[in-house]
Amino acid sequence: MTGRFEGRVAIVTGASRGIGYAVAERIVAEGGRVVITARKPEALTEAAESLGGPDKARWVAGHAGDGAHQDEVVATALEAFGRLDHLVNNTGINPAYGRMIDIDLEAAEKIFATNVVAAIGWAQKAYRASFEANGGSIVNIASVAGQRPAPGIGVYGASKSALIHVTEELAVELGPNIRVNAVAPAVVKTKFASALYEGREDEVSAPYPLKRLGEPEDIGSVVAFLLSDDAGWVTGQTVSVDGGLLLTGGV
Repeated sequence: MTGRFEGRVAIVTGASRGIGYAVAERIVAEGGRVVITARKPEALTEAAESLGGPDKARWVAGHAGDGAHQDEVVATALEAFGRLDHLVNNTGINPAYGRMIDIDLEAAEKIFATNVVAAIGWAQKAYRASFEANGGSIVNIASVAGQRPAPGIGVYGASKSALIHVTEELAVELGPNIRVNAVAPAVVKTKFASALYEGREDEVSAPYPLKRLGEPEDIGSVVAFLLSDDAGWVTGQTVSVDGGLLLTGGV
């Protein structure tokens, strides 16, 4: 590990497990400290302890789209660790499967509120509290479903397409001292994505040139690069981390 985050502090949303936890784990392993969020205090307590305890990781439970929760998380970073350098918008939901034309519109609104509007809210909070004065970097977790049509998860894909545009818009608005990028995973072996591969992993991974599904650590390493100064001349980009899936025309 390179120590790229020595003295740095990051907020990682949706980080009690899966991709968010892997991102937080990589930041801590490289010398940083984190404030992690999710909805369940028990899972967050366990995750924070695994990350090294209160000297390395603090947690705040709440709903990602709740402005008061966002304020509390940002305040925790500043009060506990004295600064805020990075934001990772990882929280995402997909409570509805099926054709877009058939989706319940309340479910569609919930998906966009959590996957898009909340991400903008987190960026606003981080910007006003620290980034505007001190600079920083943001990584949004999008999806390959936002880069190609994704039958069965079309509204989720549309929300991730919107998040990619949010990434580009903020990159233009916030340069030169704040960089904003996105990562677009294909299927990663997490509880969130389990319905997409459980019981048929060989079948699902067959179209991937690398012949396997992603692991959370595959995403964590790329997010860490984009957050770090190693990506100091990279902004407004969406990096597909997909085992080559898009090359085959799949999602």
